[in-house]
Amino acid sequence: MSFLLKHLKHAYAIEQALEFFQEKVVILRFGIESDIGCMEIDELLYNIEPKLAKFAVIYAIDLEEVSDFTEVYELYSTYNIMFFFRNKHIQVDCGSGDNTKIDFSITEEEEFIAIVELVYEAGLKGRGLAVAPKQYSRRE
Repeated sequence: MSFLLKHLKHAYAIEQALEFFQEKVVILRFGIESDIGCMEIDELLYNIEPKLAKFAVIYAIDLEEVSDFTEVYELYSTYNIMFFFRNKHIQVDCGSGDNTKIDFSITEEEEFIAIVELVYEAGLKGRGLAVAPKQYSRRE
């Protein structure tokens, strides 16, 4: 499904997208596109993209093509989802221990949409942190 998402193929293109969309959440999915987990999250993102169109845009970035941000954002999972609003990184407290990105499985569309809505609200209020409606603790 990643081939159906809009792709950014250069660091400059990523920076331009972050600067261009000032009134929408920019969702960046960094990942290794051949990984099954990445394919699954791409399918979810593709399915919810029309529902988010009024307040968010989604881009896929292949970490094997664009590695400029790997060390800066510690993008070491097979997929990592980050949120930006008005060119500012919006962190999300999901209870996973890492507020900078989502690198764990979310399978329910409504859960992900709720997170994006909270990120949008936080961005509008000038906050750099949104608290997810559900906690995704990595502990069993």
